[in-house]
Amino acid sequence: MTSPTSSSVPDRGQRPTHRGQRPTGRQRVDAYFDSIGWKPFRFQRSAWKAYQSGASGLVHSATGTGKTLAVWLGPILRWLDANRDASVWDARKPPPLTVIWITPLRALAGDTEAALRAPLQALDLPWQLDRRTGDSKSSVKARLLKKLPTALITTPESLSLMLTHQRLLPQLASAESIIVDEWHELLGTKRGIQTELALARLRGLNPKLQTWGVSATLGNLEEAANSLIGPKPSDQIRIIQGYRKKKVQLRSIIPERIERFPWSGHIGTKMVPQVAQALETADSALVFANTRSQTEIWYQRLLADRPQWAGRIALHHGSLDAKVRQWVESGLKDGRLKAVVCTSSLDLGVDFTAVDLVIQIGSPKGAARLLQRAGRSGHQPQATSRLSFVPTNAIELIELAAAKDAIARGDLESKPALEKPLDVLAQHLVSVGIGGGFEPRAMLREVRQSHAYRNLSDLEWQWVLDFVVRGGQSLDAYPEFKRVEIQQGRYVVADQRTIRMHRMSIGTIVSDAAMKIQYLKGGTLGTAEEHFLSKLNPGDRFLFAGRLVRLVRIRDNVAYVKRATGAPDSVPRWYGGRMPLSSELSDALRRKLEEAAEGRLVGPEMKALAGLFEIQKRWSVLPARDELLIERVKTRGGFQAFLFPFEGRLVHEGLAALLAYRLSRHQPITLSMACNDYGLVLQSPSPLPIESSLAAGLLSPHNLGTDIESSMNSTEMAKRQFREIARIAGLVHAGYTGQQKSARNLQASSNLFFDVFREYDPENLLLHQSRREVLERQLETSRMKAALRRLAECRIVITDPPKVTPLAFPLLVDKLRERLSSETLADRIARMQASLEKAADA
Repeated sequence: MTSPTSSSVPDRGQRPTHRGQRPTGRQRVDAYFDSIGWKPFRFQRSAWKAYQSGASGLVHSATGTGKTLAVWLGPILRWLDANRDASVWDARKPPPLTVIWITPLRALAGDTEAALRAPLQALDLPWQLDRRTGDSKSSVKARLLKKLPTALITTPESLSLMLTHQRLLPQLASAESIIVDEWHELLGTKRGIQTELALARLRGLNPKLQTWGVSATLGNLEEAANSLIGPKPSDQIRIIQGYRKKKVQLRSIIPERIERFPWSGHIGTKMVPQVAQALETADSALVFANTRSQTEIWYQRLLADRPQWAGRIALHHGSLDAKVRQWVESGLKDGRLKAVVCTSSLDLGVDFTAVDLVIQIGSPKGAARLLQRAGRSGHQPQATSRLSFVPTNAIELIELAAAKDAIARGDLESKPALEKPLDVLAQHLVSVGIGGGFEPRAMLREVRQSHAYRNLSDLEWQWVLDFVVRGGQSLDAYPEFKRVEIQQGRYVVADQRTIRMHRMSIGTIVSDAAMKIQYLKGGTLGTAEEHFLSKLNPGDRFLFAGRLVRLVRIRDNVAYVKRATGAPDSVPRWYGGRMPLSSELSDALRRKLEEAAEGRLVGPEMKALAGLFEIQKRWSVLPARDELLIERVKTRGGFQAFLFPFEGRLVHEGLAALLAYRLSRHQPITLSMACNDYGLVLQSPSPLPIESSLAAGLLSPHNLGTDIESSMNSTEMAKRQFREIARIAGLVHAGYTGQQKSARNLQASSNLFFDVFREYDPENLLLHQSRREVLERQLETSRMKAALRRLAECRIVITDPPKVTPLAFPLLVDKLRERLSSETLADRIARMQASLEKAADA
């Protein structure tokens, strides 16, 4: 694979043409750049040149540095060179489909259309540009089923849906290029796999199709390019680097008083006055929180601190109604809004040039995500991106210091690609069967052209074919699972009910069933997950969309509410907000702790924690990178063993269960556990046999898979994961619009299939996939194995501190959370902190 070296220095434009000559495409484009006061960057010209040579590739550049024009103007330049006589251009007869532009979020489609339309209008091209997403009006969808535009903006789901319409295939085959925006968001997900399969189908229709991706903040560029483009000779794949180091200012809003015994969330909204003061210095700002619940709380607290900002600050997250989100986005663009409190719903794509400050509440758990969010401010190549970090836990200051170092070194997170999920393949085969059908051998060759299925075995292929034709071994007796028919050697879908249900179910996004929240007399506020709303009683008050509302009743999958006054009884909790610490940031965190252990406190964040580090070293140790710290402390709750691998919450969850299992096998013992991103705690009423268990292989990576299955309720976890697989593979359906099935109903249906397969078809490959996904996605077993290998080479440092140390205190609080109410917990923590502070001073 080649990777042209591309500077970010503007290149000179072309000289004007002589009188009477028809301008070339490059001359027209240079004139366009002159008209808006810009000059093309060299990486943009490199992308255009690569495109015109027939290559495919990936453009990687920081947020807000011109990636869109780098890939969009390639097809335009080619068309301009082939159609130099502008006098014959006719907007009433636009060229056929030339470019398909895939956006990862349908919410971005409108802004993407505006960005792509600007050069079309400036160049007066006769191209027709349109978009087709789930948000498009039914009239637009019907029109696009007849004739596709010159350039089409769509999503992975809508593209897959178009492949089910045979009459569209000749038009789709005319496309000369497909561009995937924000590829780093799709990579490593089932939506990314869905995109890969759709690309393979389009390449089957047009072998000359060029594929280009746009990405920012990504570590594994070569793997990302291969996943997008599929098998091609290395000289036909380009990785073009643009701005790798955009000017970024990262600073912390450090609390006036750093508690030496911090706990998760202990700072929280205490920082509202400092955040409001920082917002005063900005014309327009984004305040990112990691969960939707946090956005609701912070919006209310900021408004209470600055009531004069009413109407000038807003709220934005994915569960709000689309009209609300659109109002907020337009307010950001035209500068009407002072600040927007948001989640990752504003991470991508949307260009808010007015934003000059980003505030991050709590650690984003990854250097790449931090850089991505910082780039939402100063969204221009030469502008400086500013981000202020607000810790919710004092120890998170170490994470920011570590992230700064990782960014300076260029150690951004990789997004590993997924390998051959068979549920997505089954869905794709039914889609192709609806869209004209396929011949198995040719289809297998096509599927293997996608990176995810390049190693698909003949046995796996035959199993998936059998599954879509007759439901596999155990469902052969049920006609509804015979979705694909074989007609004269061709696999097709002819049953109209199957076609209708499949088109409604296309996609790989499977979340808990959402319930609409609507005023009793008025408009819709958005959606919340069913598991939260089902626990509320009529009259309960909760925060939603920045308002306090009271539940009136739930009917027909709609929660009807009224405005309320007073204090909320609860805030909606969405599953999906918990982000684990990345492996790259984990390593950077261990580096910073080693520096602190050596007495080197670099940067304001580390210096602010000097008191905390001093107590940690006095009572125990600060571990070096090649050390594993184990602290043993006896408390009122029992005997505690605190371990600090600093590998992230998901790894520690699996590790805690594994160690508890191995300890109990070594010696009968009763254990409870808790974990966070930094470590884990095991508690027992009797002393834990740490030394003898370590000698017996407590941290050994051997027999990891077997021990994990024995240590956890792996069957129940696999059942929960199987619900996603069953939905994607077409075994269960969410129901018709307005008649969606409840999450409980879907789980019961998928559990039934799981039990049937386990009893009558134990070699069912979807069963194996559910177990594999539990290990990899929920427990990060590969990372856990790597962590155990690292720990096996570490020096074990066991200490017996006189009191619970600053590193151990957050874990002890998490243990208490399991059995105390929030009010009781706060009182108990305050007493514990006071006692520890007194001991530290003594």
